[in-house]
Amino acid sequence: MLVSVANGSDARAALAGGADIVDAKNPRVGSLGAVSLDTLADIYVAVGGLRPVTAAIGDASDEVAIEQLSCEFAAAGTSLVKVGFSGISTARIAALIAAARHGVEAGSRGRSGVVAVGYADDPASVAPAALVAIAARAGARGVLLDTANKRGPGLQALIDPGTLAAWVADAHHHGLFVALAGKLTADDLPLVVDSGADILGVRGAACEGGREGHVSADRVRMLKARCGGPQARSAAFNASTRSVGTMQAVIPAGRARGK
Repeated sequence: MLVSVANGSDARAALAGGADIVDAKNPRVGSLGAVSLDTLADIYVAVGGLRPVTAAIGDASDEVAIEQLSCEFAAAGTSLVKVGFSGISTARIAALIAAARHGVEAGSRGRSGVVAVGYADDPASVAPAALVAIAARAGARGVLLDTANKRGPGLQALIDPGTLAAWVADAHHHGLFVALAGKLTADDLPLVVDSGADILGVRGAACEGGREGHVSADRVRMLKARCGGPQARSAAFNASTRSVGTMQAVIPAGRARGK
């Protein structure tokens, strides 16, 4: 379970509640709002190496800018950076993912990777089905299906379980690990587990006061319990986390799911 945090205090609460991955994100700046590098440093110190730190860095629109930002976040210690493509033509997405990949490789000497983000509720962004092949071809480590409008319906209301499971399986077939987010609640977690996804991401459900509030250790603990025991993860996840390095050390891999 990944918990998105806005600062060091949030990160400490996420750790206390049992989060497996601590994700740096500014919830006041959209679905993939990036924190400042100073805030990222505070989060990294708060985590203290006990869990991997990942980070949202926004929707990409310029290759030079996203390469530089990816490099900076990777150099600061993030295991993965999450990049979206709202409003970007499908033809440009591969180049933007490749630029982000070059950035994280330069910033981390190959220890960090890129997660390409698709939106289930944004007709202006690439269709999730198309994103999988593009992300795999461009060298992403994984894909995340999220929602762009945090005031709108959540993932469970936007996509039926069969379609979601098929999308997850396709991503695994392409060698990508899969994360799911998008206003997930405690009641949604069985959907995520049953889909075969490797990671579920939460923010609002883990907070007192909604997604712009503060992370509660008790809420994180409750959500973690709703996920059940250790889950099998895909071969794509296990291979990717071995490449990233730090994630494999702190997240039990379980039994690899067959492709």
